[in-house]
Amino acid sequence: MSEPLSIPSKKEQVSAEEWQLRVDLAAAYRLIALYGWDDLIFTHISLRIPGDEHHFLINPYGMMFEEITASSLVRIDQEGNKVNPDDFDINPAGFTIHSAIHAIREDAACVMHTHTTAGVAVSAQKEGLLPLSQQSLFPLSGLAYHDYEGVALREDEKARLQADLGHTRFMILRNHGLLTTGPSVAEAFLGMYILQRACEVQIQAMSGGQPLVQIPDSILSSIREQAKQVTKGMGGNLAWPGLLRKLDRIDSGFRD
Repeated sequence: MSEPLSIPSKKEQVSAEEWQLRVDLAAAYRLIALYGWDDLIFTHISLRIPGDEHHFLINPYGMMFEEITASSLVRIDQEGNKVNPDDFDINPAGFTIHSAIHAIREDAACVMHTHTTAGVAVSAQKEGLLPLSQQSLFPLSGLAYHDYEGVALREDEKARLQADLGHTRFMILRNHGLLTTGPSVAEAFLGMYILQRACEVQIQAMSGGQPLVQIPDSILSSIREQAKQVTKGMGGNLAWPGLLRKLDRIDSGFRD
């Protein structure tokens, strides 16, 4: 029987601000696992730490998302170097995608990337995400696409990924998966939840074999203002406290 991982606590080694960011990011990893959006150890969520150092947190490579804790997250610089050499290694493909976005988007403090079945399925469809559901309208109000170039290891792909993303918060990586950004973990997670659900609905609707009814463009044009009304102007922060309570009821170990 394998022994559970023993990760020394970093709570007394980092600022209170960084610790809260670590707790939120660890919670996001646990939620990805809880909703079944993980891909063993092969996707990533990153979070910028405020300050002039341009450091951000990312998952340790080889750790299941359901195991990730606030203390196990790895702090790296913009070049992908571990700040603490004793930390776990990171996935170089994860660094390529996330560092490209963090380098140009100050508003994208959190970058979330998944390889879900529904997300990859929609990414492989020529027309991409369709306006088939209420959920689809939110990402469609600002959705980007990036063509597949192989495993994201090449430095030269960064410029093309940056250009494709532009100022949007939602991206479909063709033949690869989904990506969302946000000024906080809460915003990026809510974006991913909505984008993922829209992809699930699309695949289910298409499997019925019946003609599909698409939502007209006239409704799409007003969706941003409607979104603010639905979340009372709080965005992801409206749902995030409840999600943390949900995790605490299941296993509060992400806070360690």
